[in-house]
Amino acid sequence: MGRLTALRREPSQKRSRERVERMVAAASELIAEQGSDAMRMGEVAERAEVSIGSLYQYFPDKGSIIRTLADRYNMAGRECIELELAPVHDEAGFRNAFGSLIDTYYQLFLDEPVMRDIWSATQADKQLHDIDLVYGRANGEILARTLKRVRPTADPQRIERAAFLAMSLGESTMRLAISVGREEGASLVAIYKDMVLSELLSAA
Repeated sequence: MGRLTALRREPSQKRSRERVERMVAAASELIAEQGSDAMRMGEVAERAEVSIGSLYQYFPDKGSIIRTLADRYNMAGRECIELELAPVHDEAGFRNAFGSLIDTYYQLFLDEPVMRDIWSATQADKQLHDIDLVYGRANGEILARTLKRVRPTADPQRIERAAFLAMSLGESTMRLAISVGREEGASLVAIYKDMVLSELLSAA
């Protein structure tokens, strides 16, 4: 799967790429401080030390900045999933790797205010929702490939659909878990892991 982009145009020179990185970093800081709803393009330009015209050259609106950040978080998550699941070849390894992935992902939601803000915005932004769906499918494919190694004789279509559903439900579980108290949230995540592992391994 190729990388998605919300940039109006891709920077070709090193100086332009560095300028875009300053813009994205400035937006991330502002979202962490005050949330994406309150962030203004002028503030991003000021903090990044670029002109507002330069900012608009690459980002046509605030939504495009948020979608760029969402893409980066999704890419990082995908790489983490691939790395964790790559060495898995048996059921015990799968249980350990999947559990570790979910725990890591939950901690990221707890630790990263920008990530929480972006995933909350996904509910109301169709383009963000579409990005979420694309990566959900891609992550489901990674999970399905792993399950096929663990259970090579299982029905491949059932594995693929169960894996896609597991990843989609994982996103919903994280959003729910961070909206309640820490103790209840951790319990919800633990229940999700038990339920999904049971279904995935029965599907496989």
